[in-house]
Amino acid sequence: MFMATGRSHAFSAKLTAGQRSKRPTARGNVAGHMLKIIRERIPLTQRTLAEELGADLTTIQGWESGRRPLTAVAFTQLLDLRRLLLRRGADPVLLPLLDLAVEADSVITATLAAKATDDDWLRHPLSGWVFNRNATHMIIWALDGSTPTALPQPPASTPRRRGPAPASPLLPEPERRAFFTALRRAAEIADRAGDKGTLLRRQALYLCSYDTSPDTHAWLADMRSRQPMKAHQLTWTPAWSDVRSTATSLTRYGDVETLRAFIARGMSDDAGEAANLNYWAHWLGLDTLPRPDDTFMTRRSPSSWDPVALMRSIADRLDPKLGAIDLNVHSVWALAGSKPGVLSADRSLHANLSARVATLLERGTVSRQARRELEALHYGLRLSSQ
Repeated sequence: MFMATGRSHAFSAKLTAGQRSKRPTARGNVAGHMLKIIRERIPLTQRTLAEELGADLTTIQGWESGRRPLTAVAFTQLLDLRRLLLRRGADPVLLPLLDLAVEADSVITATLAAKATDDDWLRHPLSGWVFNRNATHMIIWALDGSTPTALPQPPASTPRRRGPAPASPLLPEPERRAFFTALRRAAEIADRAGDKGTLLRRQALYLCSYDTSPDTHAWLADMRSRQPMKAHQLTWTPAWSDVRSTATSLTRYGDVETLRAFIARGMSDDAGEAANLNYWAHWLGLDTLPRPDDTFMTRRSPSSWDPVALMRSIADRLDPKLGAIDLNVHSVWALAGSKPGVLSADRSLHANLSARVATLLERGTVSRQARRELEALHYGLRLSSQ
């Protein structure tokens, strides 16, 4: 029978001195919901999947409800499940998302291990792995219920669910509150740890920006004031990506001046510009190599990502409704300046950029620096069309 091993991939929390270690209760909401989506879109019933997998029906039901977390399933058995789903007609685009969903559950489990010590936090998944957009959105799916960008809409042929069913893997309110409380503690511990805590601090702060508590903006602003990168620093440091991430997070609360100041100071030299583009490439999934920290951003040559593919991805972010529009404009302008051929590499990309740049120039909702960059892009697009 296909059975869970009971071993979790999430880190174990250490209790205070004099107490025994206790493994945190594993969560499986995100992976279970993702498995349900994949199965239903084949379509395949729970009973049929159980029969073909050689498992009990209750096992499949437990996985999909999150009561039996897929994080506790042996790796080889998880591979068997993925292969069976693919063989039975699963959308290949969805299977990598199942892996990310398992990773999201491991982060949630680790974070809710409330008695973790300072050293435990520095071994947390957010401390040693640079998460990209797709992986981060899987975690956020459980925090506010918003569908990940990478999850395609269901085909029209997908059967409708019978009876009430959760529309997302949203955690219950008490667990969400506990998660954000623990993440704040993680960010503060990482802040005291210096450079070795930089990645944990950055990624914890970003996730905390999705907390709807009334004091979140004030807490984020206070954490920003502790950042070691000062206004006069113009080049990349281990704190550079932390400052960038926090500045973009604050735009969610209407604070655009912090981001504009970072653009002016943190990307005023070649090192900062290269770091920003490398950041984008990893965040958007174009740099697919696993990264243990942010130092990969210091590379000057984009050997692991395609400039044209990056331009296509960032061009769609030239949307006046986005809070970080000034950063998006600057990034497109910087990429076009460092790789001039990208403007004429693809007709559809050229048309998309031209329309978006024209719209932003007409609306006038960006900073003066962004407007100058848009005018330069407009001119470059006209030249590249001749």
